[in-house]
Amino acid sequence: MPSHGSLTKAGKVRGQTPKIQAKERHKEVPRVRNRTEYEKRVLKQTAQRPQRAPRRM
Repeated sequence: MPSHGSLTKAGKVRGQTPKIQAKERHKEVPRVRNRTEYEKRVLKQTAQRPQRAPRRM
């Protein structure tokens, strides 16, 4: 089966690249995250809506 390039060179670059440790990532506490999402979705949207005139009956 023909291949593109020599199989002896496979993985050369990955093998030469120095290993870097992954950074520790922390997520927000769900309570805080839900609160910020609520503020973003609900509170800011209601503040931006124009006030409608009251309906007359």
